[in-house]
Amino acid sequence: MFAIIQSGGKQYRVQEGDVVRVESLPGEAGDQLQLKPLLVGGGHTLLGDEAARFTVTAEVVEHGRGPKIYIRKYKSGIQYRRRNGHRQQYTAIRITSIA
Repeated sequence: MFAIIQSGGKQYRVQEGDVVRVESLPGEAGDQLQLKPLLVGGGHTLLGDEAARFTVTAEVVEHGRGPKIYIRKYKSGIQYRRRNGHRQQYTAIRITSIA
């Protein structure tokens, strides 16, 4: 059985035991989270109100920061150059059950 969950404006396909990196969520390592699925699939696919009966339980594994990404801006002919860096914060969660 799998589920589609939404977190941080993105959607993820998860199964029990998966570890997924999502946008930063509140909570300490070991805390439990309850997520509402958008879709539940397997032998039979459920959408909308039917999928809302299910809950996806997840455990916070860790908080961290992703790799550094460099942003470069350049305009030719006028000597305009800018460089900036960014590291996105994430929360790793382990899916414990879909019930």
